[in-house]
Amino acid sequence: MIVFRLTRTKFKFDLSGKGAELAGGRWNSVGIPVVYTAESRALAALEVAVHMQLNGVPEDYLMITIFIPDTAIRQEIQRKDLPFDWKAFPENRYTQFLGDKFFKENLHLALKVPSAVIQGDHNILLNPYHPDFSKVKVVSTEPFEFDQRLFIKDAQA
Repeated sequence: MIVFRLTRTKFKFDLSGKGAELAGGRWNSVGIPVVYTAESRALAALEVAVHMQLNGVPEDYLMITIFIPDTAIRQEIQRKDLPFDWKAFPENRYTQFLGDKFFKENLHLALKVPSAVIQGDHNILLNPYHPDFSKVKVVSTEPFEFDQRLFIKDAQA
């Protein structure tokens, strides 16, 4: 399976999960390393864009294409199993609880979760401590340019 990750150039080969470990996220608490990826390039871009300011187009980003074994996803959290406020910002403690439990159990390499940004799409979360993580490979990296209309408040369509 191919998944995508958008990141700054200086982190292009960093699949340690350290950023998520330091900051926490929707599906992990601080202290739990997770590599966040998306099923598509578009979702990867929007998952990053929602955390940026509307004061200029971000630069110095790469789209990373990552291979994970097809058998990696053995667990999925479905939207129907989440509370109505699971997409709240700041992050919902319940989604962090579910993710933390998955990563601490260390039974599977990847967890498929619904995207809070695009209804119907999914993120694939990777566990860098799982024994099969060595099978995860960066396939390619390519410069990524955001469309300026995403970041300029008065941009015309």
